[in-house]
Amino acid sequence: MASLRSDLNNGVLTLTIDRPKANAFNLGLIRELQKAFKEASRDAQTRVIVLTGAGRVFGAGQDIEEIVAGGENLSYLKHLRETYNPLVLQIRQIEKPVIAAINGPCAGASLGIALACDLRIAADSARFVVGFNGIGLVPDSGVSLLLPALIGLGRALEFTFSNQPIDAQKALAWSLVNRVVNLEDLHMETAATAAELSKGPLGAFGLSKRLYNKAVLPNLESVLEYEGQIQEIAGKSHEHQEGVAAFIEKRAPKFQ
Repeated sequence: MASLRSDLNNGVLTLTIDRPKANAFNLGLIRELQKAFKEASRDAQTRVIVLTGAGRVFGAGQDIEEIVAGGENLSYLKHLRETYNPLVLQIRQIEKPVIAAINGPCAGASLGIALACDLRIAADSARFVVGFNGIGLVPDSGVSLLLPALIGLGRALEFTFSNQPIDAQKALAWSLVNRVVNLEDLHMETAATAAELSKGPLGAFGLSKRLYNKAVLPNLESVLEYEGQIQEIAGKSHEHQEGVAAFIEKRAPKFQ
């Protein structure tokens, strides 16, 4: 069953993640997103891409049950090389505007995907959680670079260590998002922004993205690779084993 809905209307491609309950990523969903962005990059009819979540959750990050099913032989480095790393690069390198319409909680790898987008419009119900340290892992999916680039190193470290949510208004004050609107207005506000961008000079938009990528994120690809290498270490730790066990058992982890 498809976990990604796609709708092209007047040059705006809306990609809606629809994987109940929490729009968590699994391998199938990631491949659907990779395929969608690949096709969008080649499609002259697609001028703007909007990425959002179905229901009241943008995304809960990686599906932990899929991680558990991978067993002890799961390589986080290989997984990231095949999944989130190329997806983040696709979003940054596609020469068309990409808007994240963040309709609710956004955590872990879903946060990385949202941060990779060019613009972020958040509902007032949105909450941002780094998430990784909570299960004994480290930030990946570009979070280690994109989050401090937007909100500063000190804030990024605080919310990585504490695993506490950043609410929508704080996210706006810290430039994590471009604007905050009422949840019921999110679709209309995003559609209006996308429609306006779709009338713009697409070639110049694409070249501008190249410039900003070069100026601000010149090491993105190497950072994604290093995240994978460090995640491989964290993924073999006792802390991660305890974090996953606690998540499955719905209890607080006991890190020693």
